[in-house]
Amino acid sequence: MKPLFAALFVLSVVGPALAQDVAEPKSGAKFAVKDGGTSLLGVGLRTKTMLKVKVYAIGLYVADSAISGPLKGKDGTPALYGELLNGDFKKKVVMKFVRDVSTDQIRDAFHDSMKGVGGRVDEWISYFTEIRSGQDCVIAWTPGVGLETKVAGVDKPPINDKSLASAVFGIWLGDKPIQDDLKKDLVSRSSELLK
Repeated sequence: MKPLFAALFVLSVVGPALAQDVAEPKSGAKFAVKDGGTSLLGVGLRTKTMLKVKVYAIGLYVADSAISGPLKGKDGTPALYGELLNGDFKKKVVMKFVRDVSTDQIRDAFHDSMKGVGGRVDEWISYFTEIRSGQDCVIAWTPGVGLETKVAGVDKPPINDKSLASAVFGIWLGDKPIQDDLKKDLVSRSSELLK
């Protein structure tokens, strides 16, 4: 009987620790459920071409204050995406690359996704250089600071331009996202978090 209780005790302690990550199912990339004062809203996989070549797994984090505030009750509504694009709260995407991407490939992809967006788009896109499989890019909006970008561990100067930030998050969450299923996947935990 004692071994059974010991096993149950270990599971009660270890189980919650294991639940602190969410794995993107097709790539296996893991994302923490919590990151500072933000929570993971969903994860997805960016694929390219008809062959569905895996490029990066991506997770969307939003401020806990937004989950209990402007996002609350908006699960599955167009208003949710509007708030994610334009709301002035901490939000970020974490891109975990599962293949090597050249400087030209990543810059061209961002240029294609942001056609017609003015302002400091070219400056922001210039932050991106060759990315190797296993490296991450983090793009965050922080009120009062601006659009923060970290490429393969290197912090870039923030750009305090709200319209640029909305356009960047619009790549995945806008009316014409880079990939329709990815848009839905990035809010896959909303029914659980936004009750």
